[in-house]
Amino acid sequence: MSAQPETVRRLTVVDIARLHADGVRIATVTAYDYPTAQLVDEAGIPLILVGDSLGQVMLGYDTTVRVTMDEMLHHTRAVVRGARRALVVADMPFLSYASPEDALENAGRFLRDAGAQAVKVEGGVRSARAIEALVKAGIPVMGHIGLTPQSINTLGRTRVQGKGREQARALLADALAVQEAGAFSIVLELLPGQLAGAVTERLRIPTIGIGSGAGCSGQIQVITDLIGLGTWTPRHARRYADVHGVILEALRGYRADTEAGTFPGEAETVLMEPSVLDEVLGRGMDDRAPAQLSGIPLDRDL
Repeated sequence: MSAQPETVRRLTVVDIARLHADGVRIATVTAYDYPTAQLVDEAGIPLILVGDSLGQVMLGYDTTVRVTMDEMLHHTRAVVRGARRALVVADMPFLSYASPEDALENAGRFLRDAGAQAVKVEGGVRSARAIEALVKAGIPVMGHIGLTPQSINTLGRTRVQGKGREQARALLADALAVQEAGAFSIVLELLPGQLAGAVTERLRIPTIGIGSGAGCSGQIQVITDLIGLGTWTPRHARRYADVHGVILEALRGYRADTEAGTFPGEAETVLMEPSVLDEVLGRGMDDRAPAQLSGIPLDRDL
């Protein structure tokens, strides 16, 4: 009798809230494809963000602004298929939530068509109406304040946000607005550590930091930074592996073996029965010329 497949329950926003209530720091990473999502799930990471950062790290765009809904849906579907346990959050791309109506339509596609369990929306006070509309419609929302990459054309460049008094106060107001709109968590990107800690203390929902110090309720990292797939690592990231070096060495080895004729070898080659090959090539017993008959040829005139 065959064993029944193991039933794995996918985490929900209730589970994330329980982790936060229990004081567990919530590890979160980005993932953009099926095999990576499988690995993240196997590692026990509870939260996966299909970030619009895929535009830069997977598609080669210069900013996240160029990422489309279709591209986000494509990658979200792959991640959902790969991750069986983690809660999958899909990043709402640029201009996909410009109004509550747009937000509802596009977020609905992420849940209905791609299988995500939640969406992420950049912006604080300015995005509160959209967040509230989504939550009222039953769509869990993760907020995102501080450095908001979709606003890079306004911000000018990537830099820490909230160092000054007025900007810091505005960010605190943004965080409270996101919470009151009903978000289940909020990403704090590139905030001074003290400010991120103060925001975390004032909120009931978990804060997920990136470049914002250890005082947040959890952390999020871009997977390519974490595993060292690229050639540059941001200051706020820690390389836990050198996947770039491993892949490069493997590719160089493959090329060298191919050029030398040592790949494929016996272990990578399948052989057929020699007798079958002889038959295919006309060298079998039935293909041999018949022996010359002795006596008078049958077609000779008598």
